[in-house]
Amino acid sequence: LMPNPKLGTVTADVGAAVKAAKAGEVQYRAEKAGVVHAGVGKASFDEAKIVENAAAFIDAVRKARPSGAKGTYIRRITISSTMGPGIMVEDVA
Repeated sequence: LMPNPKLGTVTADVGAAVKAAKAGEVQYRAEKAGVVHAGVGKASFDEAKIVENAAAFIDAVRKARPSGAKGTYIRRITISSTMGPGIMVEDVA
């Protein structure tokens, strides 16, 4: 965990930052085109844990949808390892 003001890891309240990191806080990156990058697991995780984490992240993205957003909010989901090829996830509706 590298300190970064944008991610809130540069703070005077070190205790709260450590608590959030240990609680499993997920850091994500969003692009202008609407692409969101986030880690949902490690290669050592079993399939059930990755599915659970991905479902929780998708649910959080849906809850964060702005009230003025129109049309399809999530068009497709692709999951991959850091440098691996992407695999399309079906049934995202």
